[in-house]
Amino acid sequence: MPVRYYDWIAHHRRRTPDKTALVDLASGRRFTYVQLDARVARLAGHLRDRLHVKRGDRVAVLALNTTDTMEVQFACFRIGAIFVPLNTRLTVPELHYIVGDAAPGVMIHDDDLAETALAVAKLCNVASAMRFGADGSYEAAIASAGPLERVEEVTLDDFSTIMYTSGTTGQPKGAIITHGMTFWNCVNLGGPAYISPSSVLLTVLPLFHTGGLNCYTNPVMHAGGTALIMRTFDPAEALRLISDPAQRINVFFGVPSIYQFMAQHPAFPNADFSRLINGGVGGAPMPVPLLKTWEARGVALQQGYGMTETSPAVLTLDREDAARKAGSSGKPLLHTEVRIVRPDGTDADVGELGELWVKGPNITPGYWNRPDANAASFTDGWLHTGDATRMDEEGFYYIVDRWKDMYISGGENVYPAEVESVLHQLEAVAEAAVIGIANEQWGEVGMAVIAVKPDHSITPAEIHAHCQANLARFKCPRLIEFVDALPRNATGKIHKPTLRQRFSEPKPTDTAA
Repeated sequence: MPVRYYDWIAHHRRRTPDKTALVDLASGRRFTYVQLDARVARLAGHLRDRLHVKRGDRVAVLALNTTDTMEVQFACFRIGAIFVPLNTRLTVPELHYIVGDAAPGVMIHDDDLAETALAVAKLCNVASAMRFGADGSYEAAIASAGPLERVEEVTLDDFSTIMYTSGTTGQPKGAIITHGMTFWNCVNLGGPAYISPSSVLLTVLPLFHTGGLNCYTNPVMHAGGTALIMRTFDPAEALRLISDPAQRINVFFGVPSIYQFMAQHPAFPNADFSRLINGGVGGAPMPVPLLKTWEARGVALQQGYGMTETSPAVLTLDREDAARKAGSSGKPLLHTEVRIVRPDGTDADVGELGELWVKGPNITPGYWNRPDANAASFTDGWLHTGDATRMDEEGFYYIVDRWKDMYISGGENVYPAEVESVLHQLEAVAEAAVIGIANEQWGEVGMAVIAVKPDHSITPAEIHAHCQANLARFKCPRLIEFVDALPRNATGKIHKPTLRQRFSEPKPTDTAA
């Protein structure tokens, strides 16, 4: 009989029944492991016995962060169903495509997104819907259902989740996540992130995204720790909670913008980070000046790298190396293999730029209903990440940028992340993004799109002068645009496709020529 590797909640219910497992910060609800296990068991019973969800059926969730989402995930695991978390920022037409592709039998949603969820459910002929909330059908179902009598036996290779990518280069793809991928991610991250039964995590990233779900919510639950779930990220509230000794928060994870917003908040200089054992960061290149800002407050942010398709952790930088190797994503985690590959498929030398390829039990077996994407994304089991990477002589890896974000100016490759790091050195720059813009003379030139900090000012000439002093001429952005704020996706990453669309017809000014 296969071992139930996935059922951490049942394990901790037996081992530490009265320990707090989850805290829903918006509602104030708190659940011990024995309470959480009972709710998961009743929800699983309702899904199977009353809504007729079978092994392999999909269950979709469209909701802002709530502990209920974690219950749905674990209930799906117990009946062999496939959990499908949906991006809360998408429109009805965008969700129509995703839900139509996944074909769930149940749509679970919250009050805030009820109109969108029900419209999509109707368009896609979803058989059943449930609503979170104290007076919703979800709570009524848990209250009235009997606990699941028979847990479905699954293996590490069985599908557990379909997580749709952002779709920045076309229609979203549903990355298949297996039980094994989630398990190995917990194992891979546990040691380097110092996750243990004493971990108390503040989750601020959205749970529909691998960053919120697996960095580090699932690993903390796997270890028997406690996760505090914030409905939506608020920098002031995050700083308050981390500073409050009664909360005991000692683990945190965010994308660079999360740390940027917190560092720019007036409460940052006096916040208490003394209990923070680990502050993880990933999802995008981290500006070195921002790393230094946190380092000055005694927090050595632990950089890492991963993708939805890699469950997500691939690389991590040990805390001890955070300052010495600022800018690096670290070294490969235990149960994964990596290569840096030239365009001809051969391995790159030390210091040479190539594409990162990844292989191991933490890698997706493929994309839902997308044999074309599977054929293009794998070579002999190696996943092509699409990330331009180099390794130094000590074996530390540096994610330079996305291949697709690179542009060619005058025959030279330019990686925007390098230019953005230089722009962030300017005190007045709140956030910056660099994109390639078509140019008759050079093929493409760089455009820097910049948001300035409140009560600060800076001129294009000052930006050009700084870049010319710190970058080769071909890397210097020729065009400067100022905006109030940069567009971001639901996880806080800057959304460059929006910038490219907005600035595809640049103004005919070239002050750096």
